[in-house]
Amino acid sequence: MRFRTVITALAAVLAILPFKAGAQGSGKDNVFGGIVRLDRTIHDFGDIMVSDGPVTAIFKAENVSSAPMVIYNVVSSCGCTDVEWTRQPLKPGETGSIKATYKNDEGGYPFDKTLTVYFSGVKQPVILHLRGESHTKKVSLNEMYPAKFGNLGLKSVDIKGGNLSQGQQKSGEVKVANLGQKPMKVSFTDVSEGLSVSVAPNPVPARSTATMSFTVTSDRNHWGLNYYYATPVVDGKVYKAVVAPSETASSRDAALNVKSQPNPLLGTGSEKVGIFTVTKEDFSSWSKEERDRGSQPMADVSTFEIGKVRKGTKVEAVFGISNRGKSTLRIHKVDTDTPHASVAPFADLKPGEKGSLKVSLDTAEMPSGEVLVLLSLITNSPLRPIMNLYVTGWIE
Repeated sequence: MRFRTVITALAAVLAILPFKAGAQGSGKDNVFGGIVRLDRTIHDFGDIMVSDGPVTAIFKAENVSSAPMVIYNVVSSCGCTDVEWTRQPLKPGETGSIKATYKNDEGGYPFDKTLTVYFSGVKQPVILHLRGESHTKKVSLNEMYPAKFGNLGLKSVDIKGGNLSQGQQKSGEVKVANLGQKPMKVSFTDVSEGLSVSVAPNPVPARSTATMSFTVTSDRNHWGLNYYYATPVVDGKVYKAVVAPSETASSRDAALNVKSQPNPLLGTGSEKVGIFTVTKEDFSSWSKEERDRGSQPMADVSTFEIGKVRKGTKVEAVFGISNRGKSTLRIHKVDTDTPHASVAPFADLKPGEKGSLKVSLDTAEMPSGEVLVLLSLITNSPLRPIMNLYVTGWIE
């Protein structure tokens, strides 16, 4: 049995998940590279019918620099989305648009299509998202929103917040529903530091949907995978969630294309909604010279084989890590995809130095069979901000 969780796709996620349903950019201004301000980087169509035909979203891009800006190119992730954009140069203060039409002809399923946008003067492309769920037949409000806090319905209590770079904020939105027969007032308590969340319209009309918006602010004390929590208060009352077992981590699994273990703080019996983000360093403003002077981690091996071990055995895996760069290497955090792995503290490495990353596995509670444990190292290296290592073997 392969043992995997949300971190398994961490490296891939970091490449594709810049997120917003409000916007994601540099701080509150939602600016990328000091050049362009986007009104948002995600459009959520919500629940649509295949019979509705094509659906369209328009993203606004404002030139906030002091020189002309051009939208060089927009690349869709599939042929199911047609794209048009402003071709002429935008003078300072001018706003252009990116128009994306999802054909909605692939059958009923949840979708998350991406647009990769290249702006002049912005070193890294910006990723836009088109999200929603298409249905082939009418589905009741209760079926569409299977996670329930009283009359407040959500598609999942486990919400994808996407990538978050240091120095940035990440904003997003998801649809929620009032499953009751009268207007419903929603507020939040016990909100994690760095998170803000609200619902609009509020009160939510009876048997209707609303938008839950959230913003996560980066914090240099938090790296890699982090959860931010909020407790919904529905008409003045806190409810324990009732969640269909298959929906406990559906958002996370669909986003990362993995089968993950449920978050113990979420799901049936919990009072919380969780928003997860992956935070890494922001190297977008670094020059080539600065990148060349950065640290460069290198592992002796990428996979440590523990062989066959009896269930209950405590195993240690050791990876040799060297710094082949020109500045000090720091590993901010090591994420693992199992709670049964612990990682010893790792000291900073000066250029040319080598150290040992020690990982301890307690197999007592791990499933028997094949084992694949992923370690995701969040580093200060502009060349390898995420470094993945693996522990493999077999538990008898």
